[in-house]
Amino acid sequence: MTGIGAMETLWLFVAAFGASALGGVLGMASGIFIVPILTLLFGVDIHVAIGASIVSVIACSCGSAAPFLEGRLTNIRLAIVLETATTLGALTGVLLIGIVSTRALYGLFAAILAISAKQMLARRHEAIDTAAPNAKGWGSVLRLHSSFPDPASGQIVSYRVGRVPLGMALMYGAGLISALLGIGSGVLKIPAMDTALRLPIKVSSATSNFMIGVTAAASAGAYFVRGDINIGIAGPIAIGSVGGALLGARLLIWLPADRLRVFFVIVLSLLAVLMVLSAFDLNFAGGFA
Repeated sequence: MTGIGAMETLWLFVAAFGASALGGVLGMASGIFIVPILTLLFGVDIHVAIGASIVSVIACSCGSAAPFLEGRLTNIRLAIVLETATTLGALTGVLLIGIVSTRALYGLFAAILAISAKQMLARRHEAIDTAAPNAKGWGSVLRLHSSFPDPASGQIVSYRVGRVPLGMALMYGAGLISALLGIGSGVLKIPAMDTALRLPIKVSSATSNFMIGVTAAASAGAYFVRGDINIGIAGPIAIGSVGGALLGARLLIWLPADRLRVFFVIVLSLLAVLMVLSAFDLNFAGGFA
């Protein structure tokens, strides 16, 4: 994609706004949607698309942080603990940039989406853990247990944080994949927090949104040095992402958890199919030249 015209810039802005609103609702920023949109619809090289998506991930994280903090959905203590593992994984992924082939990137992206959808569907209905927390567990020692007001039900929901070491191991892998695919790692962070740590999906989404900017920043420099960040593409993407992230954050606060989970699974499944087609060079979408 060479030479960005006014109409293409406008469509990039609109696509980023919509992708960020959708990503904000799901707690994954816009990276997971920006990469397929740029490659399948705009004909952008996947490495340039990843560079633009990393910029949008940082913008989304900054734009949606305030509403989630105001709604008491973000578990800041947990985010700090998990981000240490995620950032280390992102730095490891930077060392692998350029080594993995384009077809393998598409295939890996599709596999991650499919696994995430399966994990989220398996835990469609949330169960509140009423058992007393383990006083010697990581969640108790680090004071990670918390609660949040749920406008959808009108109740205060308390939750426990368990299996923190397993969660940190999964966060390392999420950070590594984030650096390779530019997806902000929310696509893996949310299933990890949802299934391994047993967090409510709204807390998983909000905490993931808080973390993704830090993870993306750890790999953004490498893409900039490689020349994979095209300002003409990344600029309108970043601006549209901020507005979309604010809208998505407001929607997440008010959406019922069960509908949010089903919506999550549908979107991931559709994206997985599209990326499998790209892995086998079966791209039926046009693009801007």
